[in-house]
Amino acid sequence: MGRRYERITRPLLREGDGFREVTWDEALDRVAERFGSTVATHGPTSFGMFSCSKATNEMNFMAQKFARTVIGSNNIDSCNRT
Repeated sequence: MGRRYERITRPLLREGDGFREVTWDEALDRVAERFGSTVATHGPTSFGMFSCSKATNEMNFMAQKFARTVIGSNNIDSCNRT
C-alpha cells in the first residue's frame, strides 16, 4: 500500500524545524513582503513567472499582468508554445 497524505487546508509558516498555522492574511502579507524585499535588493529582473497552457487565457493574462505591472519584470514564460 502507498503512503497516505493528508491535505493541507490552511497556510503554514516555517518556524525552526516545524510549521505554525497562520491566517491567509498573514501568509499573503509574508509573500508580499518577501517579493518586495527580493525586488528591492536584486531588482525586478530577479523575479520570473512561468504560466501553464492548461490555465485559462484570463489566468495567463493576469499572471503576465502581475509580473509586469506589480513586480516590474518581463521575465514571464509559458508552455503554450510547446
